[in-house]
Amino acid sequence: MTARALVDRGSTLVGLVLVAAIFGALVGPQFFAPANLELMARQTAIVGMAALGMTMVIVAGGIDLSVGSVIALSTVVIALLLKGHRGPWAAALGGVAASAICGLANGLLITRLRVVPFIVTLGTMLVVRGAAKGLADERRIEAPATWLNDLLRSGAHGTTAILPPGIWLVIGLALLVSGVLGYTRFGRRLFAIGSNERMARLCGVRVERCKVAVYAAAAAFAGAGGVLQFSKLSVGDPTVAVGLELDVIAAVIIGGGSLLGGRGTVAGTLVGATIMTLIQIGCSQKGLPNWVQQLVTGGIIIGAVALDRVRSARS
Repeated sequence: MTARALVDRGSTLVGLVLVAAIFGALVGPQFFAPANLELMARQTAIVGMAALGMTMVIVAGGIDLSVGSVIALSTVVIALLLKGHRGPWAAALGGVAASAICGLANGLLITRLRVVPFIVTLGTMLVVRGAAKGLADERRIEAPATWLNDLLRSGAHGTTAILPPGIWLVIGLALLVSGVLGYTRFGRRLFAIGSNERMARLCGVRVERCKVAVYAAAAAFAGAGGVLQFSKLSVGDPTVAVGLELDVIAAVIIGGGSLLGGRGTVAGTLVGATIMTLIQIGCSQKGLPNWVQQLVTGGIIIGAVALDRVRSARS
């Protein structure tokens, strides 16, 4: 690992410590209370789950703006299946499968029509959101209680686990994605495509196939984020996660990813997701109005993009 890589990763951790210290001083000791830390962990789990897939997409030089809509669709599908007397496993898998189909459509449109991912996913963001509202008849869908409702609750059903099951799921999938990016042929191909797509193609990489696969996988992770979102809300909500794609993208960029492709780490992404969560919850608990929270979040996103440009210029 180069000294520059160490500085980049260390700066992300320093940023996390600084943000935590600032809001700890503003809010008070209750900011680090166990109940508040669990709240942060639950919110980070949703953003972090979707950000795992976004990391792979950005490493390959792409972007996906439909993440928030896919999460909303996943919650609606889960609620409909549970309401239709399907089991919780079938409902969760159904939500992830519906999300993966959306990602597959993104990948096919990008590769077959040769349209930039920003435009394609901007369109599918509206299409998927509209589909979620249509399936839900533009209202929340109540669903029977199952173990899915306890994924983000510690101590559910008498268990003594330190972390809720949903957070362990995020950790396990994070290790999986990190292994895929670092130690598999598919991961190396994603980095090659993001670094220089033309050279990767000349080296025999099937670029279109890899792109379709990575967008489908990223949407499946967003669908898993929808499972966690359903666990938090206990309803299927077609209006949830509006704008969440910005938090997800910012988490990847803050964590060392590059919008130009070819760079990104799972550990950095999770740290970036934690920073975004700390800012949102800290602003809320400080009593700042919503417009101030949006200003802060927007400034963080602009700063992340500027940092990405500086890193690219240095390299």
